[in-house]
Amino acid sequence: MMKLSVALSTILVGSASSFSMTMKAQSAPSTRRDILHQTAGIATAIAIPAVANAYAVPDLNYPFEALEPYIDAPTMKIHHDKHHATYVANINKATEGKPEVDILELQLNALEAGPAVRNNGGGHYNHAFFWDEMAPPDQAKNTKPSPELESMINKSFGSMDEMKAAFEARAAPGALFGSGWVWVCVNQKGDELKLVGTPNQDNPLMKGVLDEVMFPILGLDVWEHAYYLKYQNRRPEYVSNWWNVVNWDKVSENFAYVVEKKAGVPVRG
Repeated sequence: MMKLSVALSTILVGSASSFSMTMKAQSAPSTRRDILHQTAGIATAIAIPAVANAYAVPDLNYPFEALEPYIDAPTMKIHHDKHHATYVANINKATEGKPEVDILELQLNALEAGPAVRNNGGGHYNHAFFWDEMAPPDQAKNTKPSPELESMINKSFGSMDEMKAAFEARAAPGALFGSGWVWVCVNQKGDELKLVGTPNQDNPLMKGVLDEVMFPILGLDVWEHAYYLKYQNRRPEYVSNWWNVVNWDKVSENFAYVVEKKAGVPVRG
């Protein structure tokens, strides 16, 4: 609603300014009919505001080349500016004329809403989540899981190394065939981490995708468009290299938010 309010304010100010300039420019006093006619013009402008898209592709927090050598600049630019932008354009089209709903809220009933919302709403949320959990490697190496997250990792998987090994196995082509995502999630009770894979642009927030709705704190895109320019068919190499750009400070923030709120992580855009 903020975008609509800004659009309305812009129209109102512009129309009022135009009205004021017109009044001053007239040499003779305006008649009551003239004033009513001009006022009606302002009302019409307010009643038909400029169209504002509900969803937008968020800017990256780093340059396209910042994740090299692990994720190359051409892949990042195409992935962000083309693939993500297509999902955003399509979800805006699918929800045109409907009440604006935050992209996080849209996830829960995405399957019931139909393929356009499921695929494109999921695609927008997943990518917005993905960009923000990464950082340039020289920064990422200085981040680490919070004590609370580290404790939960150890409880759920045994150790960080065991979690990474299980994650990489789940992301392998034989385990997640075709396109999809791999996630580390907090379960509904908030007392355990779960490792899951989802096809296409589905995610664990969507009711009906898994046995229960869960809350992602870390996710990896294993669609070919995420890695093919650099890694071709070597998905396992892409997955193992990706740990070098994971921002564990951000993942820890995600974990803390999910445990406190029992809800999915909000995203930009």
